[in-house]
Amino acid sequence: MGNINILWVDDEIEFLRPHILFLENKNYIVTPCKSGIEAISQISENKFDIVFLDENMPGLSGLETLSAIKEIKSTLPVVMITKSEEEYIMDDAIGNKIADYLIKPVNPNQILLSLKKNLEHNRLVSEKTLSNYLQEFRKISIELNEINSFEKWEQFYKKLVFWELELENSNDITVSEIIEAQKLEANQQFGRFIEKSYASWFEDYQAPTMSHTLFKDKIANTLNTNGNTLMVVIDNLRYDQWKVIEPSINKYYKIQDDSLYFSILPTATQYARNAIFSGLMPSEMEKLFPQYWKNDNDEGGKNLYEAELLESQLKRLGLSHLKHEYIKITNLKSGQKLAETFRSKASNDLTVVVYNFVDMLSHAKTEMEILKELASNDKGYRSITKSWFDNSPLLEIIKQAKDLNLKLIITTDHGTINVKNPSKVIGNKDTSLNLRYKTGRSLSYDKKDVLSIKDPKSIYLPSSAMNSSFIFAKDNLFFAYPNNYNHYVNYFRNTYQHGGISLEEVIIPFAILNPR
Repeated sequence: MGNINILWVDDEIEFLRPHILFLENKNYIVTPCKSGIEAISQISENKFDIVFLDENMPGLSGLETLSAIKEIKSTLPVVMITKSEEEYIMDDAIGNKIADYLIKPVNPNQILLSLKKNLEHNRLVSEKTLSNYLQEFRKISIELNEINSFEKWEQFYKKLVFWELELENSNDITVSEIIEAQKLEANQQFGRFIEKSYASWFEDYQAPTMSHTLFKDKIANTLNTNGNTLMVVIDNLRYDQWKVIEPSINKYYKIQDDSLYFSILPTATQYARNAIFSGLMPSEMEKLFPQYWKNDNDEGGKNLYEAELLESQLKRLGLSHLKHEYIKITNLKSGQKLAETFRSKASNDLTVVVYNFVDMLSHAKTEMEILKELASNDKGYRSITKSWFDNSPLLEIIKQAKDLNLKLIITTDHGTINVKNPSKVIGNKDTSLNLRYKTGRSLSYDKKDVLSIKDPKSIYLPSSAMNSSFIFAKDNLFFAYPNNYNHYVNYFRNTYQHGGISLEEVIIPFAILNPR
């Protein structure tokens, strides 16, 4: 840091000369003054970084001086120094937003510690965090090349998100570039892992928990225990977004299980969320419930029958005796209405709330310039998610659930990724429109950019027509048609999309929480 300017206010300032010399020897600049009146004059005319203020002075008292200082410079840190340990003095000082409180006699090291805590805290924490990450970087890189199981991918992704959040406020551009490069390399490796392993999971009892097994693996047992449950499915919620809203929930709930599971492909609502509620893969839904299933190019909503699919799954799991209710929130008004009436759900064994806001946010970002600016990168996207959540009806619903002593489950159907680079694809007029996956006949594409599935039935996906196939974008790619290519690319680059293969889309949060 540059030189720090300190204003030290004490009516017996001459006795503090050793302290002042100690600080000056450490390159701090100290301006002494003997009264509150003089201090106010100094602050009005000069720039200071921090004030040390004696509480017990003749004339204008320390507390009165503090109030005047805050009127002039509300953000200027003030450290109150006093002989008195009277509680009311502390309360008044804290109420006036002091930065620190020291009891006389103070020694030089106490003063130094207070300076570092108030002026250099963020820098010291940032430097230590950066140092720790750079030590960890080599280990992460080695670990990345040795991952050979879904369990290790889950552990690795948690570690990656941990460091991304730890370093979020670093102003070091190089560090941001290192993290981005590490995420890209991780997604390239993850794409190869999914290409090699995904199909085998449907024949393997050691497969991860996936969309269609989520209820059976993680939820059914909790519903058989005592207590009623609120299950919230926040559409399109990534693991890093979950970690930034988690502290707001922790005020009311404590974590019992904070884990991850794998979305099926495509990582899109029509496929993944229907799979959660039905307990079936898409081709099984198409066969068993043709009245509920729609393919990409069929007209009409693709997620209109989740309540019916949930009903059928609860029956198969032997849970049809549970009193349950399914509610979908698609806008602010319906969220507010549920918050107003939520106490009426207290008698349900299971209340399922699908909350679509994050999905609407990510799609709106494509359309709205203001959201493009607010969520121009992952840090911004997390920030806007937290801001929404802290002011949403959903948090109010969760508070009420706590008051009603409900167990809470929070999860999602898939994540989303900030797409950076286009990959050309050609298809006929029946090709699906999603930017991260395509299904149709006669698809032409760059083989290195995609996972191609010639036989959809091999991964339990329906065939919309004879000879139709699926392709899934890897890394941070998005599909673009050759027609009007440049306009299309500029429009969708740096937007949030889902449907393809990335850590952010596939490995997603699942949490069980108990009321505090």
